[in-house]
Amino acid sequence: QVRLVESGGDSVQAGGSLRLSCVVSVSTSNEPCVAWFRQAPGKEREGVAGIYRPGGGTDYADSVKGRFTISRDNAKNTVSLEMNSLKPEDTAMYYCAAGPLPCMISRVAAYNYWGQGTQVTVSS
Repeated sequence: QVRLVESGGDSVQAGGSLRLSCVVSVSTSNEPCVAWFRQAPGKEREGVAGIYRPGGGTDYADSVKGRFTISRDNAKNTVSLEMNSLKPEDTAMYYCAAGPLPCMISRVAAYNYWGQGTQVTVSS
């Protein structure tokens, strides 16, 4: 049973923009936190941005603050990640995940449901 489905990954040049989307089919009451994580080859998975679905509170990694924006559309069960001013170091597989409170993107292991990922490649 597929619970999270990501889309929107692509190859872009540095300075470009992409919008990732995640359709979330898990209970908001049980898993109110949805976050985007990324993993580059040879590196650990890291939190990029997270959102508390009921209230809309957000959290960002320092490396993406001011460039990425996470948002949600509860009517469509969708969480999106708008990525601007992309850099080659943003290249990674991006995953959407849902988990319980507290909504902290540093708590990778706390997120119970994961999508299959969507690839983002930024060339210089």
